[in-house]
Amino acid sequence: MLESLHISNYALIDAITIEFQPGFNIITGETGAGKSIILGALSLLLGGRADMRSIRNDSSKSVIEAVFRVGDNASLRAFCLENDIEWDDKTLIMRRELSPSGRSRSFINDSPVNLTAMQQVGSRLVDIHSQHQNQLLAGEEFQMKIIDAIADNDQRLEAYSQLYNNFRKAMAAFKQTKAALMRDRDNADFMEFQIGQLEAVDLKEGEYAQLQADLETATEQTELRSYIEEAADALSEGKTNILSLLSRVDQACSEIESLLPEEDNIAARLEQVTVELTDISETIDSLRSGLASSSSVDDLDYIEHRLDAINTLMRKHNVDTPEQLIALRESLQSRLDNLADAENILNDLEAQARQARKKAMEAAREISDARKDAAEKFATLLTETAVPLGMSNLRCEIAVEKADMSATGIDTIEFRFAFNKNQQPTAIAGSASGGEISRLMLSIKSMVADMFSLPTIIFDEVDTGVSGDIASRMGRMMAHLAEGIQVITITHLPQVASRGSAHYKVFKEDDDHSTHTRIIRLDREGRIAELALMLSGNPNSEAARANAAALLGDADSEK
Repeated sequence: MLESLHISNYALIDAITIEFQPGFNIITGETGAGKSIILGALSLLLGGRADMRSIRNDSSKSVIEAVFRVGDNASLRAFCLENDIEWDDKTLIMRRELSPSGRSRSFINDSPVNLTAMQQVGSRLVDIHSQHQNQLLAGEEFQMKIIDAIADNDQRLEAYSQLYNNFRKAMAAFKQTKAALMRDRDNADFMEFQIGQLEAVDLKEGEYAQLQADLETATEQTELRSYIEEAADALSEGKTNILSLLSRVDQACSEIESLLPEEDNIAARLEQVTVELTDISETIDSLRSGLASSSSVDDLDYIEHRLDAINTLMRKHNVDTPEQLIALRESLQSRLDNLADAENILNDLEAQARQARKKAMEAAREISDARKDAAEKFATLLTETAVPLGMSNLRCEIAVEKADMSATGIDTIEFRFAFNKNQQPTAIAGSASGGEISRLMLSIKSMVADMFSLPTIIFDEVDTGVSGDIASRMGRMMAHLAEGIQVITITHLPQVASRGSAHYKVFKEDDDHSTHTRIIRLDREGRIAELALMLSGNPNSEAARANAAALLGDADSEK
């Protein structure tokens, strides 16, 4: 239930806190006093759209906060834990902050959340019913939801939903495969041509990476070979090389041996250098021979040609990896193979889809049978509940008619009403007045509120357009509903207001600077004065006060 609601810096409200009670809570006040402002603030908490113009003082933020007593609410607990929202088994706090800058922030138990989470949580805590919501009565989704609740179809619908999804997947697989086979049949020649190209290259798993590694090795060794050749050329093989030049030096020196100082031993030193360089030349030549015969050295031209062929195919088929090229080859071959067995493949998929549809249809028929039984019972019960609310000629029919299979089953549901004698029941849209629709909705909510497990229901002037005995009966209906859940009703009718167990008055108060919305909880004397004001416009009228006291006495005697 809603324990408290705090609103600050919002529209005409500077700061108010309302402590609600279990049972039947009444809110009254003159038109324009601010009742709709309070309801609008609560709607923001439940994920409504924010209007920054509602911020009263643009120097500070607007805050709306509600405290709910949650108790054993398994659905709400599961949602909070799944969405990383702090959970307390006793209370849940929802807060919405609007800043003058236009920013809106939302919190549940101090955990920041988005508006979707606020809506999801709010829908499990509060149902706000206003005259605007009466249009829901004409909606097929709402009507089906009511009948399914009466039929206790939750588990049936859950099982059917899985079967229906299985059927849709099976049908999609059949249709997609059929379309793919038709395309492949038309493109068979081109697919064979592509396979031919791919098989010509005959790419193996892991080959591309090995080719890249071999290319790197071959490139490195080609570079090394060029250095070895350059060294060999300079030492002994070039047209002008070091050893041949040394030989010329040695010959020249032998001709001038008599001129060379004996102690310099030029000839011996030249011989020593020649021997050393010859040995280096032989070592380099040995390296060249070893590099040329090494098994790790591949033909660079072959590797580059092979890689170029693979890369060309990758670009042509718009793939990023060689593995995708191999997978494409296998896929194309598999698709061609499937063409030869297309009839059997399609027959198997069609059989699976038929079987899935059969199972879904069986579940849908079970739901439909339950709906038909529930519709008949609901029509009778709704008539019995609504007739005392001033609709003595009301006739109600709930039509459950066959429809194509869909996510909701194989039915369409339509509520049909007749409000006058000799009138055939017709769809609610256009056949009922606003007051009649309000009374029908009140009757429906009183019948199914406990089925939807809503801790709190709020009625916003749903009693507009009624008076006298009908108003009394509507008040008693709301009071009876409040025996099982918390009911908060905004009303202008004393017959309804007198039934509440807690009564709050909304009023405006002026100071030197502005107008403020206030709210107080009325004691018994205050309730008598408020009811007298609602009855006669004069809270001090003795007759009105006596009538007000009588209304309260009658309400007390019926509790």
